[in-house]
Amino acid sequence: MRVLSIVGTRPEAIKMAPLVQALQREPGVTGMLCTSGQHRQMLDQVMSLFALQADYDLDIMAPNQTLNGLFGRLVARFDQVLGGVKPDQVLVHGDTTTAAAAAIAAFHRGIPVAHVEAGLRTGDLASPFPEEMNRRVVDAVSSMLFAPTPAARDNLCKENLAGSIFVTGNTVIDALAMTCQRLDGDGSLSAAIAARHAWLDPRRRLLLVTGHRRESFGEGFEQICEALAMLARRADVQIVYPVHMNPRVRETVLRKLAGIDNVHLIDPLEYLDFVWMMRKACLILTDSGGVQEEAPHLGKPVLVMRETTERPEAVAAGTVRLVGTDSGRIVAEVHRLLDDAALYAQCRRRVNPYGDGQACQRIVAALCGRPIDDFQPAAATA
Repeated sequence: MRVLSIVGTRPEAIKMAPLVQALQREPGVTGMLCTSGQHRQMLDQVMSLFALQADYDLDIMAPNQTLNGLFGRLVARFDQVLGGVKPDQVLVHGDTTTAAAAAIAAFHRGIPVAHVEAGLRTGDLASPFPEEMNRRVVDAVSSMLFAPTPAARDNLCKENLAGSIFVTGNTVIDALAMTCQRLDGDGSLSAAIAARHAWLDPRRRLLLVTGHRRESFGEGFEQICEALAMLARRADVQIVYPVHMNPRVRETVLRKLAGIDNVHLIDPLEYLDFVWMMRKACLILTDSGGVQEEAPHLGKPVLVMRETTERPEAVAAGTVRLVGTDSGRIVAEVHRLLDDAALYAQCRRRVNPYGDGQACQRIVAALCGRPIDDFQPAAATA
């Protein structure tokens, strides 16, 4: 069986890396990897970390491109690759423009599509944009739907989609577990990362921030940055913000936050460093989907700076809280968590609703026609 896995962004590469490795080890499977280069620099970092080599690299990015321009070029280039490779199965992940374009190109050629992280929904096509539309399109054309949680499976069942549904857990937990094991097992590596971030003040609590969502451009990012500036007035905190490479994100963040003493605006971190930083953090503020899954696994409270989330499981468990982009609400929620020890302890309960580290094993088995047991989320622990 010839399986072509496709990734384009850093989050896709992180979540697909252990699956690509598992396919390469599987007897009877020829696993190939195609990258679009949608996140060029950040994608290359992850490929290097997991020792992945692309068989096909489209290097598709262009300055000031539109979503339509990107999508059109991706479909055309994927069509060329599929015509040459003739895979038995195309494997895509999540909700990116890369995933949607690859799925459409494969569907048009009659090649079966398998969707990793299927079934996530907010119910609002404008939030996140364009990811909510992308994931629905991919689910509609997929013959195999790998839902990370029972709730995601239920979303798919409600839509009466044609694909076969499997509840596998999320591969990001597989990748995170591998990375934590590597950090814990290599003292010199952890020491080198700590040395790179020796500027952190051990006397101050660390607030780790990520933010880049397209639907927050403009007023949303202005409000987020105003909230961070107000939070920086606390003498007991330090804010670390690895700023996304998108020029619209960087312009706002640098204009509003540069020069504030205990706000550290840094370039995007390599994944090893980012996991190390998450483990150091007291609290994480994010609009990222992946961080919503990773942080609860590490026992870190998360404030999601969005109005909606397609990952409601940790919200229901109390480890993730939706706070939107209003500066006043963000500041109030951070103060509550930092000043209320009982609430903080409740929110950092280790709950693992997204995976058990065996998602890749289940997906490979399903692709090869072997039966699997559905992933069952773990209960919260103190």
